[in-house]
Amino acid sequence: MTKPDKTTDDATARDKAEAPTGSCPICKRAPEAAYRPFCSKRCANVDLSRWLSGNYVIPGDEPADTWDEDTPTPPQYEH
Repeated sequence: MTKPDKTTDDATARDKAEAPTGSCPICKRAPEAAYRPFCSKRCANVDLSRWLSGNYVIPGDEPADTWDEDTPTPPQYEH
């Protein structure tokens, strides 16, 4: 019985790790490795635009207002 070549095993594992899985969350096409999980730069930019415009929101509680009259104001620095 021969031992498997470690180089081949490493290459196979790397290929599986780099292989695209699922589909593009924007257009549902097969993803490209360079833009994973997206299929193209366009879809990646569409997703980024949605985050920056506030279309995507991570749910959570609004932070409590911690300001009170006894809290000193921070020093103002000149630019």
